[in-house]
Amino acid sequence: MASNPERIKTTVSQNRRLEALKDTFERKFGVSPIFYVRAPGRVNLIGEHIDYCGYSVLPMAIEQSILAAVSVNSSGQIRLANTDAQYQDYMVSCSADIFIDRNNPKWHYYFLCGVKGVQEAFGITELAGMSCVVDGTIPPSSGLSSSSALVCCAGLVTLESNVFIMVFSLKVAIAEICAKCELYIGTEGGGMDQSICFLAEAGTAKLIEFQPLRALDVKLPNGAVFVISNCCLEMNKAASSYFNIRVVECRIATKMLAKARGLDFSRFLKLAQVQTELKASLKEMLLLVEEMLHVEPYSREEICKVLGITMEQFSADLLSDNTQHLTQFKLHQRAKHVYGEAARVLHFKSVCDSEPADSIQLLGELMNQSHISCRDLYECSCPQLDQLVEICLKSGAVGSRLTGAGWGGCAVSMVPRERVEYFLQAVRDAYYLCDPLRAAMEKQSLFVSKPVGGAAVLLEH
Repeated sequence: MASNPERIKTTVSQNRRLEALKDTFERKFGVSPIFYVRAPGRVNLIGEHIDYCGYSVLPMAIEQSILAAVSVNSSGQIRLANTDAQYQDYMVSCSADIFIDRNNPKWHYYFLCGVKGVQEAFGITELAGMSCVVDGTIPPSSGLSSSSALVCCAGLVTLESNVFIMVFSLKVAIAEICAKCELYIGTEGGGMDQSICFLAEAGTAKLIEFQPLRALDVKLPNGAVFVISNCCLEMNKAASSYFNIRVVECRIATKMLAKARGLDFSRFLKLAQVQTELKASLKEMLLLVEEMLHVEPYSREEICKVLGITMEQFSADLLSDNTQHLTQFKLHQRAKHVYGEAARVLHFKSVCDSEPADSIQLLGELMNQSHISCRDLYECSCPQLDQLVEICLKSGAVGSRLTGAGWGGCAVSMVPRERVEYFLQAVRDAYYLCDPLRAAMEKQSLFVSKPVGGAAVLLEH
């Protein structure tokens, strides 16, 4: 795997999307773009809501992407526009302290997350002026990482515009910077989306490991394809507290398990850290959850009593800004999902590596188990996703599960190659064409996916 983001020479006139973007840019700003940046979306095949707990995940980058056309100038301003008219233009001074409104997660704030993260990582006192037009083909709020792809795109745009791309351009380092960027918008993610965006390679899924960050090739079975289907219910992670609630519950569960085993709980923030410290297997951690965490929700008072902390310490140290209202916490269910899902990821990769005769059935069953756990233990599904997953299974998928944060967005299904056309038509009929709103979105909502390469700078011949 190359260590630096690709710099690809391209002929714009031979690419309809690039050509249309260039035309829009020239009409908007009166000059031609100097370069383009492409950042792919991703589909997570298995390993949901465990990256921020320190565990490996198994995504692949997809063809849908964020594309930006950029020119660099001495205007002292960053000017942003979008090819989609619903997203308004935005302008900010290069010398100003970049402000990101967590309570109003508009598209340009995600872009500015990437700009601000790179600026702070390099100590850039004043950014280069630039004009930028963004075009996206990743369905928004669909669980395919449209927001993270925009952040990563902006990070790479900022590096290229400020001539840091040749000085400091390791994919791993850029991915780690961009993973921290989304904290500005209030999302406490774990780094999967940004990592696969930069570390992806065409033709292979990746096992993404953390601390240290690295990506291992995962060869997917030849006899099946992955199909993405959008339930057409949007979910914006930064606009609700659902995502951060789960992060907080896992953080508290971490400390409760550490305390139960006589560890200094103040040292631990992630469930994986407890496993490492105890030198236990994932199976042993599941037994520990059953033994030490009760099924009934925990109150603030009970948690404070067990940990020996004050209510003030609880709010300050364990809760995030948008979870201060919480009074009940489902620790048993969240920890059980995380340890179980972490085991499923490793099992999934093992099956892909060993290629047994029944590998497609084995992988499909792991995906089904993952969805059940997300639905029942992590409670991050929704009726529309559950209905869609059921339809996918009845239409010939051997495995189907929600992908991404959940509470809306997409399902990913593993379908034997010979059944794909039947599968697509059956899902169209049963989920999309029977509903006028879904029918209008069907062409962008149901598609076969294949692994593509990571973020790149595109330079016109």
